[in-house]
Amino acid sequence: MTDQDNYSDIQQEVPRSADTEPDPENVYRGHKATISNPNTSQAAKEHSRKVLENEASEPVDASNNVRGVRGDAKSQGEQKDSGNVARGLKASINNQNVRDEAREKAKEILRNLE
Repeated sequence: MTDQDNYSDIQQEVPRSADTEPDPENVYRGHKATISNPNTSQAAKEHSRKVLENEASEPVDASNNVRGVRGDAKSQGEQKDSGNVARGLKASINNQNVRDEAREKAKEILRNLE
């Protein structure tokens, strides 16, 4: 394949000289996945914990989560879309696989939301 590239008239999609640094967000996700994956070795998990602690400047707690890096939308200063919340609650109310207690709670939250 390499020999064909040398003789090809077709321009490469990504030039060989292009900066191909890995996306830090994807690297972060990969290390989080390694820690959570039960099929990875303890050595790999420890390595990922160390990388996350060094890169994120945040310690990894016992549940393998990086504390203070990822949180819910409210901790990041973002508000949930009330329309999406209402639609999710209505879906829960109408879903026959949801427990009755959960449906009642969804109805209550929906009433308070409106």
